[in-house]
Amino acid sequence: MAKPHHHILLLLLFAALQSSSPFVSASPSNHIYNVGQNVPFFVNKLGPFNNPSETYQYYQLPFCKPDPIVKKKESLGEVLNGDRLTNGLYEFKFREDKIDETLCQKKLTVDEIGTFKQAINSEFYFQFYLDDLPFWGFIGKLEDESFTHDGGGSKYYLFTHIQFDVLYNGDRVVEVKAFGDPNRAVDITKDVDIDNVKFSYSVIWNATELHFENRMERYSRASLLPLYRQVHWFSFVNSIVIILLLVGLLALIYSRHLKNDLKKYSSANEEDREVGWKSIHGDVFKHPPNSSLLFAVVGTGTQLLILLCVLLFLAFIGTLYPYNRGGLSNCLVFLFTLSSVFAGYSTASFHGQFAEDGWERSVGLAGILYIGPVFVTFSILNIIAISYRVTAGLPLGSIIVILCLFAFVAIPLLAFGGVIGYRLRSKFQVPSATKRHSKEIQQLPWYRRTPFQMFIGGFVPFSAIVLQLHQVYASMWGYKIFTLPGILVATLITVVVIIALVNIGLTYIQLSEEDHEWWWRSVLCGGSPAIFMFAYCIYFYARSRMSGFLQLSFFIGYNACICYAFFLIFGAISFRVSLLFVRHIYHNVKRE
Repeated sequence: MAKPHHHILLLLLFAALQSSSPFVSASPSNHIYNVGQNVPFFVNKLGPFNNPSETYQYYQLPFCKPDPIVKKKESLGEVLNGDRLTNGLYEFKFREDKIDETLCQKKLTVDEIGTFKQAINSEFYFQFYLDDLPFWGFIGKLEDESFTHDGGGSKYYLFTHIQFDVLYNGDRVVEVKAFGDPNRAVDITKDVDIDNVKFSYSVIWNATELHFENRMERYSRASLLPLYRQVHWFSFVNSIVIILLLVGLLALIYSRHLKNDLKKYSSANEEDREVGWKSIHGDVFKHPPNSSLLFAVVGTGTQLLILLCVLLFLAFIGTLYPYNRGGLSNCLVFLFTLSSVFAGYSTASFHGQFAEDGWERSVGLAGILYIGPVFVTFSILNIIAISYRVTAGLPLGSIIVILCLFAFVAIPLLAFGGVIGYRLRSKFQVPSATKRHSKEIQQLPWYRRTPFQMFIGGFVPFSAIVLQLHQVYASMWGYKIFTLPGILVATLITVVVIIALVNIGLTYIQLSEEDHEWWWRSVLCGGSPAIFMFAYCIYFYARSRMSGFLQLSFFIGYNACICYAFFLIFGAISFRVSLLFVRHIYHNVKRE
């Protein structure tokens, strides 16, 4: 009789053989289909081509509707992304062609024709999903009077027949495209009823050698065109040149000025020592004003930096990819919620180095420093979206879910991180004793004051990333992906290095002028590239074809939140680097 452990081994062997079997059941969940099997299809949304934020539910236009209309159950990320997937009358059977299949025949009233004409005039497009693959097409076309040559003005044509070209490899769908047939378009120029308008479609299946694993690459194919490759390389070379110049400048400062200062300090008498940055050694480590807010900025910036790095890593390994049906929005919400623990930890640990009590206030500020303005901005945008009846408007259920995540997950994690950070804090070792009364700061010329230093601290890093920034904005507010995750990672690394180098130089120049208030200035100078980024987004909007109050509101609101996040990220990086630099030089003074 077989022993019990023999039975277990046999069961494990059988399970392994089953899992390695080549005969996998066909199912939409694994994107494998048998011939004739239905492929999941959903209609999503439509909107003006030039206004990516202005999207409406597909059946807000009088197209042929199924009975009943069934809305797909969507994730939080899909809702945040403005997706509203519903069933459609189109039917796709794997590898079975359909020619001139009728959807419906209907009468177009004057009101419906007016709605279609307004949509065609705004270049409305639709978005469908087949087997989780998004694809787009236009609902009609507008022929200007210069093309008609009949003196009757512009002509409006509604596409009533759509041809779907679907590519497959083996038993999987790889690519799908949709085209409106101009030869079957209905002239709706005149405002009169049109009887018996036939809506139809065709489905053509063709084999391809493109692998299923690479089917999402077509959505980022624009970034691989020769023109955009040249832009990527030019931007990268530009950044490297700026870094080398900054490294050379800082090496010159360190070798000629800083070392000479240290030598003079060690050999000079007591009176000569109190000159330049050495004379403020008793003031430079004094607690800055509004220190709780400063520590909250550092903690929130650290949280957002960790969030950004995780997102870029997920995109780099292929977990996040373009048009992943709310995948990015899902990751943003959940990762931001979970990363609250880092904000609490960084804020409390920094506060604990300089003060024994009051860390709770700093952690509380970190909890609202970013999410507070974002909540206000999104609330205003949501009201605007609901008033325009666009899909960007969040339903009440999604708002409740987000609030519950913040109240029951983010806040407890923030507090937990604060407790851990405060308990594991280390005492700040001041290289030199601080004085009770600070030395008076002399009146500085305009080019050594905060506004001009912020201009320098922002312009230099911005000039290194402006070309890539344009590609990012074009990808965010367009329909093609002009950049890749690897390029974004390289851009982030270069801009962080440039910000660090620039702010080390600015901090040294400030201390050399016997100005000991470097704490907040390092944050402002470090975060100032975000101000240039926001200014450039205004320029980008002015040069684009986007229009309307709705699109302007979403463009300004979204970019303001993004640039504010980068202000906190860059400010935290600059402060940490400046703190290390200041501690280093004054530690060397003490050692001398």
